[in-house]
Amino acid sequence: MNRLLLLAVLAAIAYSQNTTPPNSAPVEIPFESVPNFLKLPPDLHFGEVAGVAVNSKHHIFVFSRGNSSGPAYGATAAQLLEFAPDGRYLREIGKNLYAWSYAHAVRIDKDDNIWAIDKGSDMIIRFNPQGQVSMVFGRKKEASDEAEPWKRVTPPRPAIDGMFRQPTDVTWDLEGNIFISDGYINSRIAKYDKNGDWVKQWGGPGKGPGEFSTPHSIVSDAKGNIYVADRGNRRIQVFDADGTFQREIHIDVPVPPGVKPWMGNQPNEEAAAAQNGAPWAICITPGPNQFLYASDGFPGRIYKLSLEGKVVGYFGRSGRQPKQFGWVHEMACPSENELYVAEILNWRVQKLTLHPE
Repeated sequence: MNRLLLLAVLAAIAYSQNTTPPNSAPVEIPFESVPNFLKLPPDLHFGEVAGVAVNSKHHIFVFSRGNSSGPAYGATAAQLLEFAPDGRYLREIGKNLYAWSYAHAVRIDKDDNIWAIDKGSDMIIRFNPQGQVSMVFGRKKEASDEAEPWKRVTPPRPAIDGMFRQPTDVTWDLEGNIFISDGYINSRIAKYDKNGDWVKQWGGPGKGPGEFSTPHSIVSDAKGNIYVADRGNRRIQVFDADGTFQREIHIDVPVPPGVKPWMGNQPNEEAAAAQNGAPWAICITPGPNQFLYASDGFPGRIYKLSLEGKVVGYFGRSGRQPKQFGWVHEMACPSENELYVAEILNWRVQKLTLHPE
C-alpha cells in the first residue's frame, strides 16, 4: 500500500469514528425521562424547583421554593432536600436556616460541600457534607430596618465588595477559588479565594465583552475556565480564572414550528428569536472529553455543545408532560448521557437518560 493510499484509509477511519463531524448540523438527541424518580414523603411537596445537584456518591440535592410561609408575596420559600441515588428521600438540610428566603441554585464542590444560593436573602451558604453551616457569604437586610428587596434604579447603585443583590450561582477553579454570579442587579462576577477572602470582581450591566444582563448560571471546566450564562444578552461568556474575556458562545438552532410557550401569548418571530437559545442553566460534564449543556425558556429545549461552542444536538420542548420542560432553572450532568433538570413551572426534577446515535 503506497503512502497516499494509507493516508486516505487512515483519514476515512478517523472520520467514521468522529460522531460529530466539524460541519455537521445539530441533531435531535433521543432521550427518556425516568418516571417519578424522586420519592417524597406523603406530607412533603416541592414548590418551584430552582436547583438540583449531584455529589460524588451520586446523592441528589434539590433546592425548592417549597415549605413556604408568610404572605403570598414576600413569603419564605427555600427548602434543601437530599435523596439517595435510587431516589429515596433522606433528609432536609438547613431547616429554618436564617438565610432561607427564595431558593435559586445549589451546587456541590469537589469535597462534597453543599452550596446554596438564595436570591431573596442575598446570601450564599456552604454546608459541609454532614449538613452543618461552614461558610457564609453576603448579608440579608435586617428586619429592624423594614427590609424589602433591592430596587432597580438607573443608573445602578455601585456594587459593594462582599455584598450581593440577588445572586444566582457559584463555581470554583482548580485552586479552589470561589466565583459567584451576582446576578439580577449588580450583573457582575465576584471572586474569593479558597479561604473565603475577597479577591476581585469583574463585569457590570451592559452588552459588551465582560458585561452582563442577568448572569444566571456559572460553571467551570477541567482547565479552570469560567463559563457564565449571560441570559439577558442571549450568550454564554467564557473567561479565564482572572476574569479575562476569552470568547462568547451563541446558540442558534431554529425554533421548530408549532411550539407553544408554557404560559403567555405565542411570541412573534422577533420575541421568539430573543428567547431561543438564551441560556437559563448550564452544566459541564466531568472526564477528559467534556461537554457543555444549556437550557432555554422558549422553545424550552436543552442543548449539547462542545466547550468551543459548537451545538452537537438538542432535545425536548416546552410543556407539562414527561420529556417536556417548564423553565429548566438548573441542571446537573454527572455524565455525558445522564442529566437531572430542575423545573420552575412544573415543580419537579426529571432524571434524563440520553441515547445519542
